[in-house]
Amino acid sequence: MENITIKINGIEVSAPKGSTILEAARLANIEIPTLCFLKEINEIAACRMCVVEVKGARSLVASCVYPINDKMEVWTNTPKVLESRRKTLQLLLSNHDRKCLSCVRSGNCELQQMAKELGVENEDYYDGERTPSMIDDSAVHMIRDNSKCILCRRCSAVCEKVQGIGVIGPNMRGFATFIGSAFDMGLGATSCVSCGQCIAVCPTGALQEKTQVDDVLAAIADPAKHVIVQTAPAVRAGLGEEFGYPIGTNVEGKMAAALRRIGFDKVFDTNFSADLTIMEEAHEFLDRVQNGGVLPLITSCSPGWIKYCEHYFPDMTENLSSCKSPQQMFGAIAKSYYAEKMGLDPKDIVSVSIMPCTAKKFEVQRPDQAANGVPDVDFSLTTRELARMIRKVGLKFQALPDEGFDAPLGLGTGAAVIFGATGGVMEAALRTAVETLTGEELASLDFTDVRGMDGIKEATYPVAGLDVKVAVASGLGNAKKLLEKVKAGEANYHFIEIMGCPGGCINGGGQPQQPGYVRNTVDIRALRAKVLYDSDKNNPIRKSHENPAIKELYSTYLGEPGSEKAHHLLHTTYVKRSINGN
Repeated sequence: MENITIKINGIEVSAPKGSTILEAARLANIEIPTLCFLKEINEIAACRMCVVEVKGARSLVASCVYPINDKMEVWTNTPKVLESRRKTLQLLLSNHDRKCLSCVRSGNCELQQMAKELGVENEDYYDGERTPSMIDDSAVHMIRDNSKCILCRRCSAVCEKVQGIGVIGPNMRGFATFIGSAFDMGLGATSCVSCGQCIAVCPTGALQEKTQVDDVLAAIADPAKHVIVQTAPAVRAGLGEEFGYPIGTNVEGKMAAALRRIGFDKVFDTNFSADLTIMEEAHEFLDRVQNGGVLPLITSCSPGWIKYCEHYFPDMTENLSSCKSPQQMFGAIAKSYYAEKMGLDPKDIVSVSIMPCTAKKFEVQRPDQAANGVPDVDFSLTTRELARMIRKVGLKFQALPDEGFDAPLGLGTGAAVIFGATGGVMEAALRTAVETLTGEELASLDFTDVRGMDGIKEATYPVAGLDVKVAVASGLGNAKKLLEKVKAGEANYHFIEIMGCPGGCINGGGQPQQPGYVRNTVDIRALRAKVLYDSDKNNPIRKSHENPAIKELYSTYLGEPGSEKAHHLLHTTYVKRSINGN
């Protein structure tokens, strides 16, 4: 690509032709502040924080959309520019709930950080009318507080353009504009799928998950309750960011140590039930292939994807695997097999999950998720909630020793840990399905065709005389594209993996929030995914069907994959929902 040269603050900068001033400045390590900008998602120049001076221009220009041209001269730090940004920020704060001390985003708020950098003080705003405060807590998984909204539209952009749903957006006009659902419906009354991607990109505290930290701490304090916790694979790849570790740091050992010190009676690993999911799902796949079942089989691990399918592709719910997600399988086994082994009444077990996902909060209260007469999982907390809990009880995370998980539900394989990245479920399932079909050990366990952050991936594998055609999609907008091809007869697959969030669980709506600058310049998903693939590579057991704890579970309790008992505990049903609501 052709490069052109411009001057920024008197320094020559070479940048690809067609770049914006913002992109060119970043190449020169000059950071121009932004609040609304998300690359290729929300390039609308709405916040006006990124304005700069350009020689010859009649007014300040928005650097996030203004293209460079050869010999252009730009200034990003003149008194005029700084005063404009400061004035814009004062206006934003004049219509903002400034109760920062009690805000969940305090210390990690892009608006707050910008106010510090530009020297805007608490009293440095304009008095006058303010947009009425509206709080929507109708959804199971999140709360929207419009008094903290700055109308950046990141949330509505990711909902529509990335996820292909569009249940939120700007309503009214002018000063009365607010972000909400159509006809002022509560979010819980819409076809929102609880993915939480809107929360992940929000620069302020306007969007947050419904927290259950205090409920969990109350359960831990109850001597009559046996409180256990499971942690999803992606959590160990993201939690460290909350405590100052670089993106892509594996903090599994410190995480286990923290959970133990918080007071959980047992600290387990969702990797155990991810292996269990593979055993059931691989059996289901082979049964459908060999006995003329509905194909393609589509994975059921992602609750955001499941709800999306029920709303937008209800005619394809028969394609969904009947397997519960690893979270729910774990809860079902904890309140049956584990309860019996420990001599506990299932009613006295409080099952808690730590997930990278806000949709898990919806999943725990779905019907047909109480296999032993009690809810499989009682509380699901996000990675962010775990971080808040760790701080709340006063633990110094970085100083904690590295500890392991408890037996018997703490052992997982390399196949299980890659569940957290897009393509991981497919790869784990193929490792088991191929060896089951062929009766031979795989020479290589790495199915690299289904790895990577591409939104849609396809591959064909010759297995025992059958060309097994597979596809992987992450992000619901990509899922829509893939399924429309399947419905139109333009694509034919045996097995499809779909994850609701782009990149998979590593980029879930409950993961640590990174500011716009980081999201726009760092491949967060690839760095977090590397944690999981490195864990897989270094695990002595890399196939789900070779997990000794899973073997023990089947030999002493479940019988075999797909057995009547396994089906009762580990499988579920779906509903066909209206596109207009729940």
